[in-house]
Amino acid sequence: MVEQQPGQSPRGPLRVVWFVVGLLMVLLAGLGVALPLLPTTPFILVAAFAFARSSRRWSAWLHTHPLFGPLIHHWQQYGAISRRAKILGVTSMVGVFALSLAFQAPLPVLVVQAMVLSASAVFLLSRPSPPKP
Repeated sequence: MVEQQPGQSPRGPLRVVWFVVGLLMVLLAGLGVALPLLPTTPFILVAAFAFARSSRRWSAWLHTHPLFGPLIHHWQQYGAISRRAKILGVTSMVGVFALSLAFQAPLPVLVVQAMVLSASAVFLLSRPSPPKP
């Protein structure tokens, strides 16, 4: 197997897989902008990761996008997530859990969901906020 050089896009089927993942994540992030219970930031970060491995052009587009670019920049430079994204993320997690309760999900499902959502919320809230511009 040929080792990939820094800054070089992968070739072959793996490149296509990363590109498709990137497109799907951008689509989900776009839905997250409009739908209050669907987060945007995690999808954009995964899209940035995928496009960095598949398409320089799409990666550049995403990094310079007026809405999504700052999310990526803050994460890459500072490991930071904006206060707004944190609030929306935790609110979404609470909303999803409330829906599970309302639809009377089985207890084992609720326990696993509570553990995963709690761990996700702790991680999200533990990230610093980006510096003021």
